[in-house]
Amino acid sequence: MKSVYRKIFLVIISICVLLFSAAMVHSYTAERPEISSQGEIDQQIYLAPIKPEDDTCIQCHVDETFTNIWTPTVRWVLFGAAGIFFLFGFARSASVWRSREAWVPIPKRISLYLDDRFQLSDFLKPILSKPVPDWQRRWWYCLGGLTFFLFIVQGITGIMLAFYYKPTPAEAYASILFIENEVLLGSAIRMIHHWSANGMIVMACAHMLRVFIMGAYKPPRELNWISGVALFVMTLGFGFTGYLLPWDQRAYWATTVGTEIAGGIPVIGELALVFLRTGWSITGLTLSRFFALHILILPLITVTSMGMHFLMVRKQGIMKPL
Repeated sequence: MKSVYRKIFLVIISICVLLFSAAMVHSYTAERPEISSQGEIDQQIYLAPIKPEDDTCIQCHVDETFTNIWTPTVRWVLFGAAGIFFLFGFARSASVWRSREAWVPIPKRISLYLDDRFQLSDFLKPILSKPVPDWQRRWWYCLGGLTFFLFIVQGITGIMLAFYYKPTPAEAYASILFIENEVLLGSAIRMIHHWSANGMIVMACAHMLRVFIMGAYKPPRELNWISGVALFVMTLGFGFTGYLLPWDQRAYWATTVGTEIAGGIPVIGELALVFLRTGWSITGLTLSRFFALHILILPLITVTSMGMHFLMVRKQGIMKPL
């Protein structure tokens, strides 16, 4: 019981420290009214009511001053996380004291809850319990996984950018400037999206080069090689369609050159040119088409091809080194 009392005492001390820290932070960050003389004090008391103090947590959003915006944010995150941590620890200790049994982690409880109803372990066990030989743990066998990871990063950052991007000729470039200069961490998200796109192309090239050198394209894995080539083309398509979206001079003329190259394809060149540009020249319809290809068509095709690619790799396994 001494250990129980000791824990309760430590919890009380922690609460006192947190409350004292919150009071100190609030005292240093709260705005104070400026009064210069005793005459002004008398004038404010007898002639006009004193203006109430602005709430530093919401007033910047009301009057659009956005001054000292980080202090309330950090305060809420810090003390909110501390409060959640304390409540979780208290609930965990109370559960152990009441049941007299070891604490079961929440993720395990959720998995047991779902497994009792859907028997997911019977389906996942053959997939997750497959042994991995030592030679498959070398770094060059991880290039495909790195490509998939960068694709996930592309998807997450792309969704964040799509919240503010406007695919119209009049507002596309202005929305890019707004993301870069006004949106919180907008420039960082856009740079992550940009460099992960370059990294995805590099990792895809390296992965295909490794597969070619080791002869993993030979039967019975030729269909897997074909699906990998299709995924590489989709990756290049992501880069090409996304390059026009900023709608600046570089994007415009790079797309002009790229579509002219597509127009030089024998037999179907003019058809490809008209399809990409939505006409004979680059207009706002071209921007809309590239945006639709970039965020709808190509992701659907890529996710489907990746699923088939992963299933074939899982079924046939990775080719042993030469």
